[in-house]
Amino acid sequence: MRTLYFDCFSGASGNMILGALIGLGVDRDALERQLAKLNLPDVSLKIETVDRSGISSVHVEVIASSQHEHRHLSDIVTIIDSSELSQSIKKRASAIFTRLADAEAKVHGISVEKVHFHEVGAIDAIIDIVGACIGFEMLGIEQFACSKIHVGSGFVQMEHGRFPVPPPAVAELLKDIPIYSTDIEGELLTPTAAAIISTICDSYGRLPEIKVDKTSYGAGTRIYNDFPNVLRLLIGEIATEAKGGEHQATNNEHLLLLETNLDDISPQVLGFVMERAFELGALDCWFTPIQMKKNRPATMISILSSHEKRGVLTELLYAETTTLGLRIRKVERECLTRAFTKVKTRYGDVDVKVARYNGRVTNVMPEYEQVKRLAMENNVPFRAVQSEVLAELERSKLAAAVNE
Repeated sequence: MRTLYFDCFSGASGNMILGALIGLGVDRDALERQLAKLNLPDVSLKIETVDRSGISSVHVEVIASSQHEHRHLSDIVTIIDSSELSQSIKKRASAIFTRLADAEAKVHGISVEKVHFHEVGAIDAIIDIVGACIGFEMLGIEQFACSKIHVGSGFVQMEHGRFPVPPPAVAELLKDIPIYSTDIEGELLTPTAAAIISTICDSYGRLPEIKVDKTSYGAGTRIYNDFPNVLRLLIGEIATEAKGGEHQATNNEHLLLLETNLDDISPQVLGFVMERAFELGALDCWFTPIQMKKNRPATMISILSSHEKRGVLTELLYAETTTLGLRIRKVERECLTRAFTKVKTRYGDVDVKVARYNGRVTNVMPEYEQVKRLAMENNVPFRAVQSEVLAELERSKLAAAVNE
């Protein structure tokens, strides 16, 4: 799986991410052509190779005529949605801004609709976020991971006064993400970068086992005498294919669990919500019978979601159910090593998922839809096809052992 790893030993900013993506091979002209689809007037990129404490890195500066204009989330989403960019870029960019708006709203105690992006809503932040999403798509990134994040130390001057590093909105974005501070003073992680990383990354910590294709460095604007103010990106394959189609174990995933309790909803609507949740990209969805206040029987809806799908799944629950609020918390999912093997039977071919733990097979499961189809086509019981698949799988294992 093609993976991008953020090595944030010097924090990160939006233009550092963009510069490092260019260093990985994102074509500058193609990037600017894609950004032009936003239809923002008088905007260009100044891209140059610079030295940061002896490291050659790419620095990006957004040149625009109307900086620091206040915008609400709806204004930014409209700019993105009305562009001719691909739907995947639009969804990811909107999800990043929505996450940022959620953090700002919680910090200030206001609704998301009232948040105005004064320090991160300027043209340069829009270009940084959308440009990063364009770069991810150009490089074909399938999975994102990140190191522990160096956030800096001291205080930073903001519109409402001086705040400790990391400032409130950034601290909110960094919930459940490992961070650290040293004696390097200043805000090393910007809200834009925190929103990007916390929205797209599935895991945090040490560099996973990865076959690195390329590394690059994006330069920050601030210059330190003996400290490289750069973001390092590494790109490569993290789940290489092995003999027999087996894949190595993936890292633990950091996901979101969306929940709400309902005592006034039709079972028909509940069924529809589950169907739509899976169609919109939910990783899992289930119902739990509960009892609420006044002894009312009720149902708890639980949806397991990636960070990217949070916006559309939250919108689904608010639009299709009677809920007035949601519980959203981060969870960690651990998955066994899994591989697929094809088994030939007298009824037809069936793919079988094989799960392993520490190299030992712990579970085998024929693909349900294929077994169902063959049972109907051959007019035999479902269990007959399933048993045949498992028997053939066992025979093929014994034959392989004999041949060895």
